[in-house]
Amino acid sequence: MFKSINKVIRILIFSDVLFLTGFGFFTPIFAIFIAQRITTGNITDAAKIAGFSMGIYWGIKSILQIPFGRYLDKIKGDKDDLWFIVIGNVSVAFAIFGYIFCSLPWHLYLCQGVYSIGMAMNIPGWCAIFTRHIDKGKEAFEWSTRSTLIGLGAAISGVLGGIIAAEFGFNVLFFGAGVFALASALLPFSVYKILIPKGRVFSQIPEVKEFQEPYLPKE
Repeated sequence: MFKSINKVIRILIFSDVLFLTGFGFFTPIFAIFIAQRITTGNITDAAKIAGFSMGIYWGIKSILQIPFGRYLDKIKGDKDDLWFIVIGNVSVAFAIFGYIFCSLPWHLYLCQGVYSIGMAMNIPGWCAIFTRHIDKGKEAFEWSTRSTLIGLGAAISGVLGGIIAAEFGFNVLFFGAGVFALASALLPFSVYKILIPKGRVFSQIPEVKEFQEPYLPKE
């Protein structure tokens, strides 16, 4: 099945699967983490902090995403888009690692700010390369392949996440999720020689991508 998909699209899909599977490890229990680690059992405060952290994420991401996208559109070729994916994913990885050291609300808010910047970089860069390199006539198949693999990854990591947190604690859980995010940042380098030397300029093909993330949705 995957052999019919060109290498660039395969790598982008697997990178995104790693990226989003990492979130699946802590998605179902992130509120428990806030209640235990940040508010020491105060459910009311935990709910407020969780809501405010979501507001930080969506606010910063929404402000930065369009300017980043316009900037990438002005620079032809794939090099800038590739680096936005890499730097964005690394930023998200550092944010996840940062959860390990969170003990106060502002610690969490700072991590959320870094996380939102990383996502605002990842999305336009990832979408731009995927749109340019998607196989003509296989658009529905390749989008659905991505969605299916992400769903399977989230299902598995969601089950394992609770077990890992219960047996080994949140620190181990976040460390593992951060490693997944770092791996997703390195994977695109395997197609660097395909994307960069040719310096091809591709016409923009209008596509609509619906992202479904376990924790903080990726549009």
